Amino acid sequence: MATETAGVDLVSVVTLLGAAVVAVPVFKRIGLGSVLGYLAAGLVIGPFGLGLFSDPMAILHVAELGVVMFLFIIGLEMEPSKLWAMRRDILGLGLLQVLLCVGLLSLVGVVLGYPYAGSLIAGAGFTLTSTAIVMQMLQERNDISAPKGQRIVSILLLEDLAIVPLLALVAFLAPGGEEVTLVGRLQGVAIGLGAIAVLVVAGIYLLNPMFRLLAASRAREVMTAAALLVVLGSALWLQLGGLSTAMGAFLAGVLLSESTFRHQLEADVEPFRGILLGLFFLAVGMALDLSVIAANWRLVAISVVAFMVLKSLAIYVVARMNKASRAEAMERTVLMAQGGEFAFVLYSAALAVGLLDSEAAAVLNAIIIVSMALTPVMVILHDRFKPAEVVSTDGMEAPDGLKGQVLMIGFGRFGQIACQPLLARKCTINIIDDDPEMIRVAETFGFKVWFGDGTRLDILKAAGAETARAVMIATDRKETTTRIAKLVKHEFPNAVILARAWDRAHLLELVKEGVDHYMREVFHSALALGGKALEVLGVDDDEIEDVAESIRRRDAERLALQMTGDIYSGQSLIIGNAEHTVRS
Repeated sequence: MATETAGVDLVSVVTLLGAAVVAVPVFKRIGLGSVLGYLAAGLVIGPFGLGLFSDPMAILHVAELGVVMFLFIIGLEMEPSKLWAMRRDILGLGLLQVLLCVGLLSLVGVVLGYPYAGSLIAGAGFTLTSTAIVMQMLQERNDISAPKGQRIVSILLLEDLAIVPLLALVAFLAPGGEEVTLVGRLQGVAIGLGAIAVLVVAGIYLLNPMFRLLAASRAREVMTAAALLVVLGSALWLQLGGLSTAMGAFLAGVLLSESTFRHQLEADVEPFRGILLGLFFLAVGMALDLSVIAANWRLVAISVVAFMVLKSLAIYVVARMNKASRAEAMERTVLMAQGGEFAFVLYSAALAVGLLDSEAAAVLNAIIIVSMALTPVMVILHDRFKPAEVVSTDGMEAPDGLKGQVLMIGFGRFGQIACQPLLARKCTINIIDDDPEMIRVAETFGFKVWFGDGTRLDILKAAGAETARAVMIATDRKETTTRIAKLVKHEFPNAVILARAWDRAHLLELVKEGVDHYMREVFHSALALGGKALEVLGVDDDEIEDVAESIRRRDAERLALQMTGDIYSGQSLIIGNAEHTVRS
């Protein structure tokens, strides 16, 4: 920084926070995502932008704590049983991807004329995907807990473990590294496994009693300090054992995943995780050495393209070999095609033992950072141009010449309940829906649902709308419900139409289309819950029923006024709380 102050450098802190506060909302607003916003902000304020910071790597080392805390929170979501269920993906899918990527990516350096040892280390470093970027992307896409997200998490865990043998490989390939004995290498592996074993034992027998003791003290700040101690202490312990800090934090999270303090720990760590992870992305942007890229732009460009293309090919092939769909394989490829933060560790170790010179290490770091910066752009392009997902309709039976007393259109959570009184009275009911997955699930519960689009006249006729005495519309989209109601009213005027209304405004739309009976999906359940709250407060049953009846009457009066007026008619019939608010 150009400006130095005694004690805490507030100028630096304010600059970092200001850059994030300005860049991230702008990039999210224009659809480029928060990660690219952080990277761009870091590039602008870094030594190769405005020059407000001169040592981005120092910030990067601190900011890596954000990755550590992110892995701790992911661990909290992974009960040991869930982790055990993922063992095939971790040891099979992850190992296969790592080996294939290392093999293919090592060829890049060889083709460019570099020594075999240096090429192997360069390719191995690019194999290690950025845990921070991928996990952030999965979180923003709400895919972490989805099966496809869990498979990606499994691969990332294996890659974190892979840093240990790769660092051992660096020592072996270094000049004089062949002198390292087999006993020495086995000793390193034993130390790593011993560190994991000690952490597991401590987690099982010490962590929960410690948090119970601290909770009894009712000192919130001590609980927060203890949460940070567990995260950072676990990370440090595995680092001392030769493993990655992220793996230590992840294991600590897994060990606490079934603890009664799990949600408290997550709440305590989350603010630190968010700030430090953002700082990590800022530091990566600052570390993008534009002078190195300018001096070696052809090499950097060729290497970035070659590494990302070959890694993408390996990821896609492995995904398809494990029976992933084309869409899932392509999405995994786009998310994981970049290098990661652990490559910096590997290249630093290779530089220290003479496998790489300083210029080669700088170029490789630049290649990794450029690939990380390209990932959000690739994800955006993938999401924008990917073909519409085609849902398989194999085995789906379309309606044809059906007859029945009732035709139900839509079999989601509302329709599944609405059909029960009819089926209890042995009424003949034909059900159609346009969601193949839902139809398959319904069959496992003993329902016959035909596949069909209720907005099409031919499907309605085939499903028996011409002879049905009642047509129940229970779709999950209000626009679709309104459209079907209009079509049924026009084409089948003798049928009584009963429709699910999403809210009051939707109900008024349905009335205009001539729906005979309607039901707001939350009105009666919400009223019942309010009555239950009165019961908890000691109000007797008769008075609760009187209150409920009064609310129903007021609602009906207001609805009548809205039918002849607008949505704001009858506001005086709403019971507000402004006059009854109690302030301390």
